[in-house]
Amino acid sequence: MMRKVSLIVLSAAAGAALTLFVTQPRSMTMGSSARAATSDTYRQLNLFGDVFERVRTDYVEKPDDSKLVELAISGMLTGLDPHSSYMDAKSFRDMQVQTRGEFGGLGIEVTMEDGLVKVVSPIDDTPASKAGILANDIITNLDDEAVQGLTLNQAVDKMRGPIGTKIRLKIIRKGQDNPIDVTLVRDNIRVRSVRSRIESDDVAYIRITTFNEQTTEGLKKSISDLQSQLGDKLKGYIIDLRNNPGGLLEEAVTVSDAFLDRGEIVSTRGRNAEETQRRSAHPGDLTKGKPVIVLTNGGSASASEIVAGALQDHKRATLIGTRSFGKGSVQTIIPLGSGNGALRLTTARYYTPSGRSIQAKGIVPDIEVLQDVPDELKSRTDTKGEASLRGHLRNGTDEKTGSQSYVPPDTKNDKALKMADDLLHGVKINASSPSPSNKAAIEKPANKAAN
Repeated sequence: MMRKVSLIVLSAAAGAALTLFVTQPRSMTMGSSARAATSDTYRQLNLFGDVFERVRTDYVEKPDDSKLVELAISGMLTGLDPHSSYMDAKSFRDMQVQTRGEFGGLGIEVTMEDGLVKVVSPIDDTPASKAGILANDIITNLDDEAVQGLTLNQAVDKMRGPIGTKIRLKIIRKGQDNPIDVTLVRDNIRVRSVRSRIESDDVAYIRITTFNEQTTEGLKKSISDLQSQLGDKLKGYIIDLRNNPGGLLEEAVTVSDAFLDRGEIVSTRGRNAEETQRRSAHPGDLTKGKPVIVLTNGGSASASEIVAGALQDHKRATLIGTRSFGKGSVQTIIPLGSGNGALRLTTARYYTPSGRSIQAKGIVPDIEVLQDVPDELKSRTDTKGEASLRGHLRNGTDEKTGSQSYVPPDTKNDKALKMADDLLHGVKINASSPSPSNKAAIEKPANKAAN
C-alpha cells in the first residue's frame, strides 16, 4: 500500500494548487494490536456494506449508486471538521479556476452554517459587492429553491452560471425584520487580489483581498509602482488584510517573504513528526526596510493570518485592528483520479515563527482599534470566529470567539487606517510603532516540538 502526499493549501473558503505526489511505502510488519484494530475496521466496513446494499435494494425509489457513494464520502469528511470536504469532479474544476483568479459567478466568498449559506465576504468590484451583499448575510433561497438541504458545493454551483444570466437571492440580515430580495446578474469574476493607492501623499496603502496565484506578483507590482511614484518621501506601508478569508499557502509564504530578509515564516505540523515542514524567508526586503503596518480584523483568516503572524513575530510590522478569525489548520487537496473529484482534507496545523498556534484563538493585534458602527449595522459587526464553528479542532482551554469585522466604506471614518497613518507620521507614538527591518529578527523559533 502506498501513501499519497500533496502540496498544502489552505483557505477559509476554498483553495487549490498544483498537486505533487510523493509515495512512501508503509511497513509490512504488523503487531497484534495493529491486527486487532484492522480487524475492527473491516467489521465496520462490512457494516457500511450491509447498509449500502439495504438502501440500494429497499429504498422507496431506485437510488443512484454513485451518488450514494459520494454522499457517504461527503458525510465522512464533513463530520471531521468544518474545513474537510469532498468535491465532485465539477466542483474540483471550479475550485482550480477560482484559485487561478478568474471564474464565472457572483463574487461571494461563502461558507455553510446551520444548513444555510453564510457570506464570509463579497469580493470587491463584483455583482455581489455592487448589490450591497454584506459579510454575515445568510442566503436562504436561490431563485425559488430553498438552500436548506443543499451542500455548500451544490449551493455554489447554483450561484454560478452563464455570464449575463440573472439569479434572485433571498437574504436574512441581522437588524432587518424582513428578508431581503436581491437580483444579481452573473459576470466574469476576475479577482484582482491586490489594490493599492497613495495615502496622505506619502504613505503606500496596499489591500490584499485574497491569496490566489496572482497575489504575490500583484503585490510586487504595487510596491514597485508606489516606490516609483513616491520616491524618497515614502514614509512606509499599510498592508490591509481585513476581511481577507485566505487562499493558497504558497502565496502567503511569498507575500511574507517580500517584507523579510531572513528567518522562518511558518511551520506546518501533521500527525507524524516527519511531516513537519518549515518555510523560511530569502534575502531581500522589497520594501527596503521601510516601516510596515498590517490591518487585521475578525474576517482576516487563514493565509492572511500566516502573513500577519510572521510579520508580527519578527517585529517587522505593527498589527492594528481587532483579533483575527483563528483558522490555524491546513487543508491538502488530494485528487482522486480522472472524473472522481478530490478531497479537501485537514492534514496539519500551522504555527507562527515563535511557535504559536492561532487555531481557535486568532492573532491579537499590537494596537486594538474598534470602529464606530452605524446603529443599523451594530448587530452584524462581529465575526464569530473559528472557535464558534461546530466540530472545529480544539486548542486548549483559552479559545477566543468573536471579533469586530466592520470596515467603514468611507476612509474618513476608518479609525484603524487613521491610527496607522498617524503612527507612520509620528503623530502618535506607541511601544509597538513600526520601525525599519529588525536585524535581530527571530532566527530560530522556540517551542518547536511537533504536536
